[in-house]
Amino acid sequence: KVTWDDEWVLILDDWLDGVTATPDQVLTDLSAGMGNMGGMGDMFMRMGNMLMGATSDLLGGDAGDVYYPHYLINGKPPADPAQFTGTPGNVVRIRLINAGSDTAFRFAMGGHALTITHTDGFPVEPVEVDSILLGMGERYDVQVTLGDGVFPVVAEAEGKRDRAFALVRTGSGTAPMSDVEVSELDSRQVGTAQNLTAAAEVALSRTTPDRLIDLTLTGGMAAYDWGIDGRQFDMTDPLRDVHAISKGERVQLRIRNDTKMWHPFHLHGHTYQHEGGGPRKDTSTILPGRTLTVEFDADNPGLWIAHCHNIYHAESGMTTVFGYRS
Repeated sequence: KVTWDDEWVLILDDWLDGVTATPDQVLTDLSAGMGNMGGMGDMFMRMGNMLMGATSDLLGGDAGDVYYPHYLINGKPPADPAQFTGTPGNVVRIRLINAGSDTAFRFAMGGHALTITHTDGFPVEPVEVDSILLGMGERYDVQVTLGDGVFPVVAEAEGKRDRAFALVRTGSGTAPMSDVEVSELDSRQVGTAQNLTAAAEVALSRTTPDRLIDLTLTGGMAAYDWGIDGRQFDMTDPLRDVHAISKGERVQLRIRNDTKMWHPFHLHGHTYQHEGGGPRKDTSTILPGRTLTVEFDADNPGLWIAHCHNIYHAESGMTTVFGYRS
């Protein structure tokens, strides 16, 4: 049973609107494509609102392509960090939300272990880790037993050589600087949610799927032609490629990432379960060249989009629709 003395909500975000550009301006820049500029090796550099060479082993390569002047925790930058106060020995439930557009965050709290209890609102078999990787749209709940002192809370902008930063105060001490080394970032990690196990009470019943749908994530930075099954979603004709399913069906989705970049895949209107007893979720990170297999019950009639939760990929066409009547 999950019990705690306090609860904190931490919203992790990347921010540029009104600072360097608007999101629409960034999409226009990205949509021009990178052409042959993707072959510049391991060079890390900013070109206007675009970031080149942001790579991550955890994400299988390209970590993201947008430059952000600010990475925030609860709307506050490292120069004026959010602060959380507590009592040594108390157990705190921390609810983590990645509200970013193009940034995965690796979260850790200096001097503390994290026990993962939920992802996307559903309980999992508890796992103790030191850091957690969150793709855009993902949520994790963790439990932390507070130490005595002042501790850094960091959300590394994965692959982008920057971070969001906050403080936890439970006693006296000097506040660490925002660039403090936090060893927990590089120790025990669970990787993607595929490595978690759903708690028994939320696992889907075992049954043979009534329908199998294969989706392939396609496109790339060169032409910025992100799509599904080689087609870019048409916002003016949203039902062109609708996947028709029927109420009451158990639907199995096999989503193959055929691109050279990771994608956080999100399904609206439903939650699914990863294969092999994996977690119940609605947003899952799919690494380059990998296939994610999930199942869901068609129990909420309507028209529901599924898309990459990188907002620029979704807007460019990595989106599709599932539809059925009551």
